[in-house]
Amino acid sequence: MPNTEKQQSPTAYSREVGVDSTIKYMGQVITTLAKATETNGRFSLMEVKVRPGLEPPVHIHEREHELFFVIEGSVRFYTPEKTFDVHAGGVGFLPQGKAHTFACLTDELRALILVGATGLETVGMDGYLLQMGEPAQDMDVPDPSTIAPIENPTEVIKAGASWGIRFLSPEETKTALPEYPGFGTRVS
Repeated sequence: MPNTEKQQSPTAYSREVGVDSTIKYMGQVITTLAKATETNGRFSLMEVKVRPGLEPPVHIHEREHELFFVIEGSVRFYTPEKTFDVHAGGVGFLPQGKAHTFACLTDELRALILVGATGLETVGMDGYLLQMGEPAQDMDVPDPSTIAPIENPTEVIKAGASWGIRFLSPEETKTALPEYPGFGTRVS
């Protein structure tokens, strides 16, 4: 079970995008700029770099809203209400409790992701990523063909659930996001 205890009084700090504050998870390069443990669990802020084929599977955040600010590239979001594209300089909002995922429309996507708690529980996304990711050795986004598939999805599903993230099965995905072409499918 993740530590959801809130820090009583956050302290000021600074952090830069760099290897020391970065992990790699499923080929994504994720820099945690503000951790839930540093914000009384109310929000976290991350920079992500991702290529087509390295996007996340369809999932639901049970504890938080998610807001993307696209810095470079373009992305297509899939939600139950609509499918929409966001380009550099734009934002995409993904509400808590709704299935979603995204697909890169360009060779590389760079975005800021802000997740904000919707209730009493702390945000979980950064905790999940920090638990499942590995410290980065560089800031390069790998070629998707070099990323090995997850060997034990049960472990990923269990870890996600402990942080308030539920991954959908292929059957659930077809019902929730009928326009979604499938994990790892290149869209244009």
